[in-house]
Amino acid sequence: MVALRLQPSLDYGVIDIHIHVAPWEMMHAPILAQMQKNRQHFEFLTSIARDAGRLIGIMDEAGIARAGIINYVAPEIMGFTFEANRFSADYVKQHRDRLFAHGSIDPIHSKDPEGELSLLLDEWGIAAIKIHPPHQGIAPNAYLEGNTILPTVYEGCSRRGVPVVLHTGTTIFKGARIKYGDPILIDDVACDFPDLKIVLAHAGRPLWTETARFLVKRHPHVYMDLSGIPPQRIPRWFPDLDRLADKVLWGTDWPGPGVPDMGTNLRAFLKQDLDQTSLRRMLRDNALKLFYP
Repeated sequence: MVALRLQPSLDYGVIDIHIHVAPWEMMHAPILAQMQKNRQHFEFLTSIARDAGRLIGIMDEAGIARAGIINYVAPEIMGFTFEANRFSADYVKQHRDRLFAHGSIDPIHSKDPEGELSLLLDEWGIAAIKIHPPHQGIAPNAYLEGNTILPTVYEGCSRRGVPVVLHTGTTIFKGARIKYGDPILIDDVACDFPDLKIVLAHAGRPLWTETARFLVKRHPHVYMDLSGIPPQRIPRWFPDLDRLADKVLWGTDWPGPGVPDMGTNLRAFLKQDLDQTSLRRMLRDNALKLFYP
């Protein structure tokens, strides 16, 4: 385990629960162009996707002990098929002490959600399921209108104690349905699946941060992550973060737009006026509880 070296008072391994190392060649050309825009060294990201050891070197430099690799199935908007799950599972396989994988099921087109879920969780060792409503084109509570795939995923994850990470907030990619990023839709999920561990990725940024805060307070099994949120905005968006510390996870969303690197984000986060006990919960303890039960 790598201990954080950025601040003497932090002697524990920090966990970034939300980064993207993807099979970039799967991306639709316009989406890939957006990712490449203003990134002079995009080829470096492709080299990381081929070699997990390079990512671990970057994590060591940033003081990150473990990281969660996020990929999801979104063939229409992003280009990612179910094979993105195989990429994630293979990527972390030799480095499970440092990396864990999020997998995904197509909530609209899956022909065998139960079988796919068993493959991901029981055979491939996927640690969490990612649902991206804006990119997958479906509301997280679409089962109320007859969708049968989402409840299969929710029930299967609940039974196994596996968290479901749901994208909340906006997205820049063309064709995405931002309305499905409103976390209020997840209130139904939290009510109808009371044992399901839910993580509100991006905490509703920037339109619905107050809704995300309320849901985290309301439901004992709902958490939120801070990925993709500029740390300097935290005091304004989450003035009571210390009081929410048991329900908050730190992540960066690297290499997403506006996220230069994990280390820079972490250093900026550490500059916020937060209690040391709260910091440890957000930077490590809550992630261990959810992803390493």
